Amino acid sequence: MVFRILDATSFYAGIPFASQDISYTTPLVFEEIKHIKKSQDAIMILIESNRLKIVEPESKFTEMALRKAEESGDHQQLSKEDISVIALCLQLGGELMTDDFAVSNVAKHLNLKVIPIMTKGADKISWVYFCPGCKSSSSKASICPICGSKIRRKSSKR
Repeated sequence: MVFRILDATSFYAGIPFASQDISYTTPLVFEEIKHIKKSQDAIMILIESNRLKIVEPESKFTEMALRKAEESGDHQQLSKEDISVIALCLQLGGELMTDDFAVSNVAKHLNLKVIPIMTKGADKISWVYFCPGCKSSSSKASICPICGSKIRRKSSKR
């Protein structure tokens, strides 16, 4: 049986409310979406009927997700909530539903299945870092060691 791991966007798009499938999310995402007052009763019904399960990912999967986010260059664009859903998807082996490009990119670098919600999705991206001031290539540092400009990133395909 295939199940889905949901990020906050999935709840805003109404995905778990329109499906009979079992879905999973993390406590961090659950806290993030609790402000959806009009749907709070619906969220509680999903939990009580076991259609939504809230699971804390194991720390080893969180560490793996963080490492891959650093390797892919997406770390700075990801929140704790984002890392938690990537880690949970890695742990459970489900399908990750998200429209967040950084989340999608890290998940794809981990060979996880990503299902876009309202977009066509994103391809797997590798980043290169450069200084817009002196045009030198750079590591993932935030400031150029040569001229002091702020380091930027771009897709290596550009």
